[in-house]
Amino acid sequence: MAGAPPAAPPGPADGPAPVLALRDVTKSFGAVAALRDARLELRAGSAHALVGENGAGKSTLVKILAGVHGPSSGQVLLDGEPVTLDGPAAARAAGIAVIYQEPTLFPDLSVAENIFMGRQPLGAGRRIDKARLHADCAALFERLGVALDPARPARGLSIADQQMVEIAKAISFEARVLVMDEPTAALSGVEVERLFAVARALRDGGAAVLFISHRFDEVFDLCDTITVMRDGAWVATSPTSELTVDQVIRMMVGRDVAELFPKQDVVPGEVVLQVEGLGSTGVFTDVSFEVRAGEIVALAGLVGAGRSEVVRAVFGVDAYDAGSVTVAGTRLKGGSPAAAMAAGIALVPEDRRQQGLVMELSVERNATLTRRWALSRFGWLTGRAERATAADWTQRMQVKAARLSDPVATLSGGNQQKVVLAKWLSTEPRVLIVDEPTRGIDVGTKSEVHRLMSSLAAEGLAVVMVSSELPEVLGMADRVLVMHEGRLVADIPRSRADEDSVMLAATGQAGAA
Repeated sequence: MAGAPPAAPPGPADGPAPVLALRDVTKSFGAVAALRDARLELRAGSAHALVGENGAGKSTLVKILAGVHGPSSGQVLLDGEPVTLDGPAAARAAGIAVIYQEPTLFPDLSVAENIFMGRQPLGAGRRIDKARLHADCAALFERLGVALDPARPARGLSIADQQMVEIAKAISFEARVLVMDEPTAALSGVEVERLFAVARALRDGGAAVLFISHRFDEVFDLCDTITVMRDGAWVATSPTSELTVDQVIRMMVGRDVAELFPKQDVVPGEVVLQVEGLGSTGVFTDVSFEVRAGEIVALAGLVGAGRSEVVRAVFGVDAYDAGSVTVAGTRLKGGSPAAAMAAGIALVPEDRRQQGLVMELSVERNATLTRRWALSRFGWLTGRAERATAADWTQRMQVKAARLSDPVATLSGGNQQKVVLAKWLSTEPRVLIVDEPTRGIDVGTKSEVHRLMSSLAAEGLAVVMVSSELPEVLGMADRVLVMHEGRLVADIPRSRADEDSVMLAATGQAGAA
């Protein structure tokens, strides 16, 4: 495959005609071309991966399939015939269902009411027949192999269970095409396996599955065909069996990614952050560690081990009831983000959309949120100062945005993450805490974020990184701190850190590690 021209989409002779296809579809928003001659063919009984960097056009393509956007030119074909999807209802009627990364359920309605919203079975007096509603819902869950109570409220469901509700809704419409847009970003390994089991069952039952993910192990595990996009255009479509991860990455970014983890060797300096006996009842217990200038220390462990809770407590977002946090010799007041910021700690949170950004505000406003008082004169913030600072930091971070005055919600996930980093790095911190720094961003942007972290550490910044991606932990950390059920169970230097030692500790076998 390497060095060969990109494969064309398979034609009719290669198998059954596609259930759904895009032919030379373009989509422009003003002068910006989001899609250029996009091509895609989805066949019954097949799982098809769509991969590309953030900004490659994947989200726009999905919105065209979902009926949210109409193409500027080109055709959408259903069973070989041109079709106009002039809204989400038209897409559902055509048998197309989209499962987004962030499910959108009504939290105060029951699971069954969410699934059959607007289509509830009616009984005498045109009242909703609750018994039949719950029975129909239970039948869907039985088909999916999911143990959920149809009567329970949607509020409080895990992301994994919310996605199962969305899938149940999709098959209740007898969907022929299931689009799964980054469905595993917030799931644990066990939850991913359950989701994949459902996806395989739907595929084997004759559905066409389109799977969008930045996780190549999942793509190669689930999908039989891969389509690569770059800069809004189709690059290649090939059987998964004929591709390697390196080849897919090369097609995605248009160049060789020589190093995903460009870690610089640094001699650590003095202790900057010291955490001693930190505890929060029922969450984590007796957590102690230190981080030196120039050091990248990773917090690893399984989902629910308490990693994010520890760093939130260190920053003061969450209170703790035992222990202390000291920065450069000064003990911090617990439960006070303001005290942590004043001491030089910055926190890039796990959920950038909910906790790191104000999505309705502009790029420039988000990039300067932590600097508003410093940029003010006599209590007044001028637009000129805000724009100048935002322009400086977004340029340093290589943020790709049409205009800094545009809402940050218009940016790709990778560029949103860069804005969060710009916001905090502009405070010139001593300690940078990054929680899942590359979740949901493409491989090219991951490499940029890793390079930035490494260069910041080389300049003397102390970095604490929480990551669920073991290659990222092993590739970037000088030391790996492993948590298990709220306790710190291992401190492994880079020279001895490997998959076995980290996973043994993460599963509670620290002695073996």
